[in-house]
Order: sequence, then structure tokens, then C-alpha cells
Amino acid sequence: MKAAPPSVSEERVVGVRNGHLRGVVADGIARFLGVPYAAPPFGENRFQRPRPHPPWDGVRDATSFGASPPQAPYEGAMGELLPSVVIPGEDILNLNIWAPAHATPQTPVPVMLWFYGGGLTRGSNALQTYDGTAFARDGVLLVSANYRVGAEGYSVLDGAATNAGLADQVAALEWVRDEIRAFGGDPEQVTVFGQSAGGGSVATLLASERASALFKRAIIMSAPLGLQGGDPGRISRLMAKDLAVETTREAFAAIPPDTLVESQTRLMRMSKMLRPGPGYGGVVGDDLIPVNPWDAVRAGRGADIPVMVGYTAEELGLYLGPHDRLRKIGWVLLLAVAAWFKFSPRTIQQYRRGRPHTAALEILGALLTDAFMRGPANRFADMRHRQGAATYVYEFAWRSPRMHLGAAHAVDVTFVFDTLDSDESAAIAGPDRPQSLATEMHTAWVNFARTGQPGWPAWDDSRPVMVFNTPSSAVVLAPREEERRAVEHLLPPA
Repeated sequence: MKAAPPSVSEERVVGVRNGHLRGVVADGIARFLGVPYAAPPFGENRFQRPRPHPPWDGVRDATSFGASPPQAPYEGAMGELLPSVVIPGEDILNLNIWAPAHATPQTPVPVMLWFYGGGLTRGSNALQTYDGTAFARDGVLLVSANYRVGAEGYSVLDGAATNAGLADQVAALEWVRDEIRAFGGDPEQVTVFGQSAGGGSVATLLASERASALFKRAIIMSAPLGLQGGDPGRISRLMAKDLAVETTREAFAAIPPDTLVESQTRLMRMSKMLRPGPGYGGVVGDDLIPVNPWDAVRAGRGADIPVMVGYTAEELGLYLGPHDRLRKIGWVLLLAVAAWFKFSPRTIQQYRRGRPHTAALEILGALLTDAFMRGPANRFADMRHRQGAATYVYEFAWRSPRMHLGAAHAVDVTFVFDTLDSDESAAIAGPDRPQSLATEMHTAWVNFARTGQPGWPAWDDSRPVMVFNTPSSAVVLAPREEERRAVEHLLPPA
């Protein structure tokens, strides 16, 4: 359900370098929505790095969400669990601000900048889940930024800029550095955070010399840290063939954005459990990602920045749980995937012993969660610990009853934002969402933004993990350590 509109509100006008913005103050919170941080990335700006937004005359209205990047909604069960918001328009490089009404340039508050997930093909800062009211209520200015996804943001084309979507994120960080004090935010106290593809972006930004100078703290939520590699240009070449054009900026720029979305959606349906289809990713070798992010972390990049990194206990539940047909072939699928990823029979038996009454599909989900999320998060924390870098690890273990999800990928986001009263929260977390858990997680994120410490011990040789669950959360030392070690052969080198 959508929150009722505030009963009393007043306008607030703030000046930035491009002009003035009209927001609204209600219930102690100032909101500025759809604020442009870069020029529309279309026309001559298409497939290029973000460029400055032109000035505007008068006072620009900032009381409604701005346009969203070109994309297609999720299909089938995924569409029920992860609703989409698609707002038409070209001014897609915009951000939203929720600030405590009492914050001023003279008395600024910490800032958190959010980058959404969506597999680098979907996402919008207008989702109910990402409403920043709770952060502003608790004394933190929340910024949520759109960035280009899919073909518009991550195509690999002759004559086009690489990593345009990531460059959008850097531009949003630069805008925050230059402008956020006018809204009562402290540009010296910026925490960047994101989930899934957004979390992967944060990990990449942390490893980038240019980008990491723009924030003080970072939170990486359920990022596919173990899925580095592959060929980020494959999808662009396949789309060029599908559309009968050359793999060039000129050729792609002549195609309407919606047509590109249709092509990429067709081609990405090729993805199978054992036959990964094409997808988008960062291109190593430019000024934003000069080296592989794992190599940068190994070399100590970002060691001066406190980091929270975490995962959900059953990440793969989002992709396996809703598909009843997979449950019928669970053991066959488990053995096939195990062979593909070189999981030994001993490893499978180890996971089965720890889950004696668990279906094959859940065991498969546990294996893949550890291989691609939990294991890499541990490896990342180990690397940073050797460098003396402050790192805090968490696990989200509360189990959603929806569509056999369990503690699946993306279930935790609504708890972090404390937006349990939204329709989107009900869609993925079910009817009995525990407010106590949302309060606990949200408070940890706020504390980290304020102090760099979320409220549990930093990572060390004892491997402390804060496990968020009901009826109570607790720190667990080296949870399921034997299982984690069993998948180490899939992890990046230490």
C-alpha cells in the first residue's frame, strides 16, 4: 500500500549550479525528486560518457519522479516479485533526495547514495522500496540515482564510450560532492551502497582510483563478486546480428531505444542453468576500470575505506524457488549443475548432511549461493583484512514465504530501507513482514553511515558474521565454514 500523502506541506527552493529546484517539506522531511545530474544521454550524447546538464530558467519543479532508463519489465513470476516502474522521457539521469528538514549547509548530515540492482538491464530510483523517508527520519540524507542500463549503458561498440552506465554513477557521485551541501548533506561523509548489480557497481567503484576518492564508506549487498569475467561485448555483437547492423555507435544510435530493449530481451532469454546466455558487464581497460577489480582489491585499492559486505542465506531462491517444474527434476538438475561447476560428490554429500530433510533444489541453491555470493564475500573480506582494512560481513537469513523464496536475493532490501508498508514489500516478503528486523537492519545501515561501524565486530581471523533473522539476530563465527571451503576452487585467487 502506498503511504498516505502528508497532511501539511510547504515548498522549499534550493539553488544548484544549473538553476533553482522546488521541492516539498512535509513531516520533517525535505524531498526533491527527479533532479537532473547530467544531460539526457540521447541524440549526440547517446553511447557517450555523461555530459553536464544545461542550465534552466526559473525554478524547476522537483516534486515528482523523473524518467527511468529504457528497459522492459520482468516477465512471469519474476515480474510478480520484482515490480518495475517505467516513466517515459529522456531526462533519465536524475536523482532523488530525502533530507531531514532541519539539515542546513551549516549543520550538514551524513549522506547515503543508492544504486539499484537489476542485472544491469533494469532498475529505477522511483520504486517504492527505495523511498528514503526512513533514512531522513533518522538523520541521514538519502540520494537514489538512476543510471543507464542494458544497451544504452553497457554496449561495447566501435566509436562509443565503454562503461557508460558506471560513468553515470561516477557523475552522480561528483554531483553529490559539488551540490549536496545546499540540501543539508555533508559531502565529506558520503556512503555509497547498492544491491545485486548495484552492489557490483559499488565494488567496482571501490576498486577505481578515480571513483573511490568520491566517497568515505561503502556497502556491497548481494553482489555477484564471483561472476567476474566473461565477454561483455558478446551481447552487443549478438544484437548487431539480430538487428542486421554493424557493431558501431553510429549504427546503434540510429535504432530507437525500445527496439534495442526488445532485441536484448529476446537474446537474454537464451540464458539457461547450464548454458549461460549473453549479459552485460564492465569492460576492463579504461580510466574507470583500468584493471580487474579483484586485482585492484588484492593490491590494496580502497583499503582506507570501511566496507560492509553481505549476502542472503539463500540467494538463488529468487531464481529457483518460483519454478515448480524444477522441483520435479531436482536431483537430476543438482547432479548436472554439480558436474558443470566441478562440485565433487563429497561436496554434495557434505551439503546434504547439513540439510538432511532438504529438497534437491534447495541444496543446489545453497551450493550456488556459496560459490557465487557467500564465498566471494568471504574472500573479499579476507583480502581486506590482510591489508588492515575495516570490513564488516553480514548474512540475511529471514525466510520469505512467497513462492518458496526463503532468504532469497532481494528480499532484504525492503528491510534495509524500512519500507515494509509498500506493495512491493508485500510482493516479495509476504504478509507477515517483521518490523523488528527492519528496524534492526535499517539502524545498522544508518550507524555505518554515521560512524563507519554498524554495531558488530570487524572481520578478523575468527570470521565474525552478523546473521540477521527473527526472533533475534546474532554474530556467528565462521558459519558453515566446511561448506564454504568446499567451493573455494571456484573463487578468485587470494
